[in-house]
Amino acid sequence: MTSIPTSTSVTESALIPAHISQVWHLIKLPLFHHWLSSLKSAEENKGTSSETDIVRWTFKDGTVQDVKQEEHSTIHHYITYSVITSEPHLSYTSVLSTIRCFEVTSGEHAGGTFVQWTGNFSSDADAGECWEKWFEVYRGFVGADERVFLGVIQDAKFKRREALADLSKAAQGKGQGKNE
Repeated sequence: MTSIPTSTSVTESALIPAHISQVWHLIKLPLFHHWLSSLKSAEENKGTSSETDIVRWTFKDGTVQDVKQEEHSTIHHYITYSVITSEPHLSYTSVLSTIRCFEVTSGEHAGGTFVQWTGNFSSDADAGECWEKWFEVYRGFVGADERVFLGVIQDAKFKRREALADLSKAAQGKGQGKNE
């Protein structure tokens, strides 16, 4: 199979009908399991690093990742994190993700929050088998279990979309993602 040349960055966004303080309160690595439906638990790894926070995420599918907080700004409402270890191992070398929250200050969505979630992957991340497969999954013709064939970049897009929907539910008090 030949690989498809691809951009190694992903950006997904959502307008969440909740005040920025409600949304921002949830954007902390140790709290992701309260709203992210794919996450089983999040545990702080105290003493692992004296310079930054490291959190161990355990996913429902059994994947375990240690996630390092790289940047955090309560003034500008963003957090940047990287995956430093994963079991099973990732098919790419690295990813740096940032979640940014912006207060919507005017228009019909004033008082809401615009959330942007980016991921910058190492150049060895692949786009996947083919776009046709992606469209089939997107339209619902192929089961979610076949997403593995999409490759890293398309899978990241789907995961961020699902996560933003979970975050929206949690911020609006309509359930806590997996804890509904």
